[in-house]
Amino acid sequence: MQGVRFRVIIANDPDILQERLNRFVEGLPEDVVLVDVKFAVAEGPSPLFAVLVQYKEVEAWKE
Repeated sequence: MQGVRFRVIIANDPDILQERLNRFVEGLPEDVVLVDVKFAVAEGPSPLFAVLVQYKEVEAWKE
């Protein structure tokens, strides 16, 4: 699939993960759409939270 990109964001704290995800999404250009977002937690003494963001560049809307 042409133009499709992936970004993995990880953190040991869910609040930090949310901040990183927000920063990433806010920094995307206007001609990008989110295709899918997946969330996972690896349990253990220090849990690891991860998000996989799939996004794609598209043509801008013309009115």
